[in-house]
Amino acid sequence: MWNMCGRYVIARAVGDLVSMFDVMAAGDNLPEPAWNIKPTNRVPVVLESAKGEDEPVRRLEAGRWSLTPSYSKELKTKFATFNARSETAAEKATFRGSVKSKRAILPADFYYEWHTEGKTKTPYAIHSPGDEILAFAGLYTWWPDKSLPEDHEDYWTLTTTILTRAAVGEVSQLHDRTPVTLPPSFWDEWLDAGQDGDQTLVDAAVAAATPVAEALLFHQVGPLKGDGPELVEPVESNRA
Repeated sequence: MWNMCGRYVIARAVGDLVSMFDVMAAGDNLPEPAWNIKPTNRVPVVLESAKGEDEPVRRLEAGRWSLTPSYSKELKTKFATFNARSETAAEKATFRGSVKSKRAILPADFYYEWHTEGKTKTPYAIHSPGDEILAFAGLYTWWPDKSLPEDHEDYWTLTTTILTRAAVGEVSQLHDRTPVTLPPSFWDEWLDAGQDGDQTLVDAAVAAATPVAEALLFHQVGPLKGDGPELVEPVESNRA
């Protein structure tokens, strides 16, 4: 099986995300709604951070979807980092620091998965009942471009990844992995900038996400070409 989640949709306006996630500050140049988001694209990221002794501020920022650890010499990594396995994220050097103190939520309306039979790969759009927002548990880093002066506006790049887990429920028919889909009751705990994260917290997030994952629905869609709401239109019903 190949990596997942490798394409997704966020069709909500910035104002809707600000309200939905109780965001206190929204960054500049946030991306427009998109129906065919790919790794390295700019995506909305919800995070909490504090400076010094200030109270944490919940922010909505634009991040590059593929996490680059701060120690990396280049923005582009040698291996795919748009997903992080929840089972091992707390021990992997690439993600360990972010599990501890840089956790995020990546909002989504759908994500895509391909079901493979023989040599045929069929795309599906996966969503929550009632088309409620999906809140992917994520991690982030601020990557410094040391080829630039520290006061340059592009010195820091926000990069991010989506945690994945073993698939449960009906979506396990499509793929053996699924994003960690946090329920609203766990958003605050996951984002809490005052809590040091570890594998226990990640495991708790996966457990909290299980009912959401078990309820996910899906339908077949056409080839993912271009960008627009027509990409999530069903070809036929595939909810078995």
